[in-house]
Amino acid sequence: MIHVIASLRVKAGKVEDFLEAFRSYAVDVRKERGCIKYIAALEIDAVFAQQPVDKDVVRIIETWEDLDALSDHIEALEKSAYRQKTKDLVEDRSIKVLQEV
Repeated sequence: MIHVIASLRVKAGKVEDFLEAFRSYAVDVRKERGCIKYIAALEIDAVFAQQPVDKDVVRIIETWEDLDALSDHIEALEKSAYRQKTKDLVEDRSIKVLQEV
């Protein structure tokens, strides 16, 4: 299995706008071949985590059956209306692709 953690820095005050677009898009992504999980997550204040909370960062957590399924998703993402809707909301992104061992 392939796991992806994408960290997206969203413009201040625009997280809800981003999440609205993401939620709509995610419904279709979850139907793509090989998609096991596709969710958005926000940092929370958890005493035991000892982390600073950044309310402008959205993490997209994905699980795919294999790299081919992820590649197909990336190709579709680049052409998607979601990408157009969110391009002016996202300031920066970092993507980590991981393989389960």
